[in-house]
Amino acid sequence: MSNPLLSIIIPTHNRPHLVTHAVQSALEQTMEDLEVIVVDDASTQPIDLPSHPRLRLIRLLQSHGGAGARNVGLEAALGRWVAFLDDDDRLLPRMAEVSLEALSQTSLPAPVAVISGLEEVNAQGKVLGQRLPPPLRPRGVHFFLEEIEPDQSYNTKQTLVVEREVLQKIGGWDKEMRSRVHSELFLRLNPACSIIGLPIITYQLYNHGGQRVSRNPMLRQESFLRLVHKHKLLFQAHPQMFAKLVYEHANKCYELGLKREAFYNLCWSMQLDPLQIVPRVAARVYQSGLKFVIRNYKLKH
Repeated sequence: MSNPLLSIIIPTHNRPHLVTHAVQSALEQTMEDLEVIVVDDASTQPIDLPSHPRLRLIRLLQSHGGAGARNVGLEAALGRWVAFLDDDDRLLPRMAEVSLEALSQTSLPAPVAVISGLEEVNAQGKVLGQRLPPPLRPRGVHFFLEEIEPDQSYNTKQTLVVEREVLQKIGGWDKEMRSRVHSELFLRLNPACSIIGLPIITYQLYNHGGQRVSRNPMLRQESFLRLVHKHKLLFQAHPQMFAKLVYEHANKCYELGLKREAFYNLCWSMQLDPLQIVPRVAARVYQSGLKFVIRNYKLKH
């Protein structure tokens, strides 16, 4: 297919039972002026997909990692615009249509990208939660380091639709990042490109029991430290949001069983902004103690 309007890029590795659903959701978009590029990142068994005139499959013999595989797809893309889909997630049918429509109607000076909302679903298709992005992050700011309203979320970055050339000019995806790849990308993208946020759910994040890079505790810690080191000056310029980010990372480390890393990051966050973080910690300790008292009371009575 020559010169499609949009290229949807799907990196995959050893998930044949999931990637077929991701590909199907990309091909079933309500607009047809698009191509779907699947980058098989050296799967043990090559991915076997049904042929389709709008589908291309690139097989890598050596693993490039998630970010590297995305860059391979980016270089192969023919569309003016690009979007990326994780191989264990799905697009809702109007994702491409509503994203490109918003981009065509904006009065903001170019370049402009768009993100939208996502929902998390389980294996039975039940919606576990929804996230909607902030309406606008103008060019020159730093996305999740800016303040946000309580009902908005920065964690919809998977829904990005952006011009291919814009992404290439900022260097594409950082292949050294194994986790936090979207967070790192957006810290470079937003200074060069305005980002519109649509209050529309277009993406399904599939909550499954299989392996996910985001669940790998050591990769999360390693990538978090790499992210902070790479963008050290940006984080220093936004101390309150940086402290909040470190605090949230500490909580996630604790959930994943990294208690030493959790304690380290908790202390770090309190050092960065004690007025914000110490009350949060105190409230959490109080709630935990209250739950303990209630649980013991119920056991005794």
